[in-house]
Amino acid sequence: MRIIPAIDIIGGSCVRLTKGDYNEMKVYSSVPAEIAQEFEKAGIKNLHVVDLDGAKAKHVVNLETLRSITESTSLDVDFGGGVKTREDLEKVFEAGAKQVTAGSIAVSNREEVKAWIAEFGAEKIILGADVLDEEVMVHGWQVGSGENLFEFLSYYVDLGIEYVICTDISKDGVLQGPAFDLYAKIQKQFPEMKLIASGGVSGKGDLDQLLDMGMYAAIVGKAFYEGRVSLEELAEFN
Repeated sequence: MRIIPAIDIIGGSCVRLTKGDYNEMKVYSSVPAEIAQEFEKAGIKNLHVVDLDGAKAKHVVNLETLRSITESTSLDVDFGGGVKTREDLEKVFEAGAKQVTAGSIAVSNREEVKAWIAEFGAEKIILGADVLDEEVMVHGWQVGSGENLFEFLSYYVDLGIEYVICTDISKDGVLQGPAFDLYAKIQKQFPEMKLIASGGVSGKGDLDQLLDMGMYAAIVGKAFYEGRVSLEELAEFN
């Protein structure tokens, strides 16, 4: 199982929110590239970068922060937040991201994302499914879409999507464990999916359980920043 640390960006700084609430923000570093370098030094190979300003503004905002990370490390970076157009996609790839996460846009403009998959390949696009009670949420987790998670996943699996980041918003940032039951349900319906757990990891025990479940990868954020799991423990999984 791959461990993918998360760097969430607001105003160029590395931050964490609680349950997606922009009013519940804690700043961990004003230089995200330095955090990324620490991950690389520990032997970690992947990084999840989220432009929270972009998610709210509906266009990419923190492009230069992404570039500073990709130019100062050799990490395989996936980037999400505010990517709405082909032009956004090209800018993000040009700034060094290896993959782009399609979240809200995958709900609001299926034809656009379908075109991205056809042009760039399914391996370059990660489907972002941010969920509350099996409803897909959009616009930085602020708005319910009315879209059922499993119908949403089925549509994109039929288009060839392999990589899916699924975040249970109720679990995110509260350090009380991931959505194990939800992930098991998704695995049962889509056994070939490269499912990436996101939200709720509270320590190494949760990661061990996700590994035992056969998850493709797990994103780790607050548990690392709050000292619940060490870099050395994270690197053991890679």
